[in-house]
Parts: sequence; structure tokens; C-alpha cells
Amino acid sequence: MAKLYLVPTSLGESSFDSILPAANTQIVTDLKYFIVEDVRTARRFLKKANPAIEIDSLTFFILNQHTSPEEISGFLKPMFSGQDMGVLSEAGCPAIADPGADVVAIAQRNNFTVVPLVGPSSILLSLMASGFNGQSFAFVGYLPIQPDERSKALKRLESRVYSESQSQIFIETPYRNMKMLEEILKTCQPSTRLCVAVDITLQTEFIKTKSIKEWKTQLPELNKRPCIFILYK
Repeated sequence: MAKLYLVPTSLGESSFDSILPAANTQIVTDLKYFIVEDVRTARRFLKKANPAIEIDSLTFFILNQHTSPEEISGFLKPMFSGQDMGVLSEAGCPAIADPGADVVAIAQRNNFTVVPLVGPSSILLSLMASGFNGQSFAFVGYLPIQPDERSKALKRLESRVYSESQSQIFIETPYRNMKMLEEILKTCQPSTRLCVAVDITLQTEFIKTKSIKEWKTQLPELNKRPCIFILYK
């Protein structure tokens, strides 16, 4: 039975030795078919994982927000012929806040073996370092862009923090990080705690937990840096 490997990628320019097991390299070296968000990024990752890989001999299927359901359903055709395949995210773990979940669902429906490989998840690494509740937490993805709707969403998340003792994790497009931070500081209670986790696994990594009141005295520079926000009491 063919296997679908979910292959984590680095979260930025960091040493593979420090974030990815050596076993992953052997697995991707043997694969000939990949489902990826961007071919250039995938080729660069694979070449960095093993310079000996013959990139031009590989087949790539592109999966992003523009891919139609009809196209996705045909991506796993090699697996019906017994060929293993790999799914690569742009950064971090496939199928987590990532379109790869659609492919995994098809693989499961067809009883293929799905193999998640070990690698960095910015969501879990941030939660681990936050000091917040790791027993009950929710990742809610992106909040609304419109200020009024975003403010309402933040208030709902903060309410959940206090009513359910649940850590609330969310993200923003990197160039809007500072606006998001400003909105959090304006909307949430002074005693509510916020963890800001930036550039996870990189040399510029910054993870800090403070109360809203404390954050107001000194804002970190988050512009154009991958960032995770977590609210808790």
C-alpha cells in the first residue's frame, strides 16, 4: 500500500540539523512525487535537504488557494499505482493551517497510509514556550481584517480565555503584525496575558509573555516577521 508522507519544512533560514531528524532526509530522497504550495520553495528545500537529489526527475503537483477540487482529486493518482508521495508546506508542518489537509482527507478516504513526519510547528512551539494552558487550547487562524470585526473577534477570544481557561492562538499576515498588536493592546483587559512569538527556530527568535498592561510600555518590532499571538489569563 502506497504511503503519503507529510514532510515538515524549516520555518526560515535555520540549520536542518537542529530542527529535522536525519530520517526525514532519507524519506524525501526516495520520493519522486510531491504535492507542494510553491515549486521553487519546494525545490530549494529538497536541494538543501540532500544536494544529491535530482530535482528535474521529480514531479510536483501545486496545491494552493487557487487549486480546484477537481485538480486536487487527481493529485494522488501515482499512489493508485503503488507510488509513495510527499506533501510539503511552505513552512512548518503540512495540513496545519495549510491546504495540505484536503489531500490528506482524500488519502484517508482511499485507505492509503498517511505518515506524519517529525518537524517544527510554530503553533505548538509557541504554546510550549508561552507558559499558558497546554491542556486546553484553540488555534483560530486569521482574525478579520476590518477593525470593528477584528475587535469583536478579540473580545470573543478573551471571553473564552476566562470562561473556559483555554489558550487562544492566532496569526496575522506579517506586514499587519503591528496593527494586530496595537488592536490587542487597545481591546483586551490590562491583566490579560499575551505571548508574542516571532521567528520561531531562527537566530532572531523572540518569545515573550507579558500582561497587556506590561506590553504597552514597550512594543516589539514585528513587521514582516512570522508571528504567533496567544492570549490567556
